[in-house]
Amino acid sequence: MVPRRRKSTRSLTLSAVLAALSVVLLGVGALLEVLDISMAVIASFAVILAVIELKGIYPYLIYATTTVLALLLLPVKTPAAMYALFFGYYPILKEKLERLPAVLSWVLKIVIFNAALAVMLVLAALLVLPDFALPEGYAWLWVVVCTPVFVLYDVALTRVLTVYLFKWRQRFRSFWGN
Repeated sequence: MVPRRRKSTRSLTLSAVLAALSVVLLGVGALLEVLDISMAVIASFAVILAVIELKGIYPYLIYATTTVLALLLLPVKTPAAMYALFFGYYPILKEKLERLPAVLSWVLKIVIFNAALAVMLVLAALLVLPDFALPEGYAWLWVVVCTPVFVLYDVALTRVLTVYLFKWRQRFRSFWGN
C-alpha cells in the first residue's frame, strides 16, 4: 500500500504531465490549423485518463490548467477555445451523466452539447469573426449538422474507453501507481 502523501504527490505529478502534454497537443493544433478539432479531442484524453485512474479533483485540475495555459500561450486560440468550451470538460460530465438512465443521459448530453455549440457560435460571431453571421433562420442548420457528429463522437469515445478499460489498462498499471 502506497502511503497517502506519496500517492497524492504521484497523482499531482501525473496531472501536471498530462496537462503539459495536452497543451503541447493543442499547440500542434494551433500550428497546423487543419488539426485544431482533432487535437482538442486528443488532448481531452488526458482528462479521460484522469477520470478513470486518478479520480477526485485531478481531472478538474488538468482541465483548468490546460485551458489557462493554452489560452495564454498558443498563437492561435481555436483549439484552446474548443477544448475550453467543450472537449476538455466533457469527459468529466460523461462519467457523471452515464450513471443516469440512458434516455435521460442522452437528452442531457445533447442539450449540453447544443448549449456549448451556441456559446461557441456566439463567441465566434462576437470575438473571432465580427462579420460572421448566419442568415436569419439558419441557426438550426448548425444543430442539424453538428448533433449527429457529436453522437458519433460520444459513441466513439465510449468504444475507446471500453478498449482502454479491458485491454490496455493492465499494461499501464505500474505507470499509474495502482
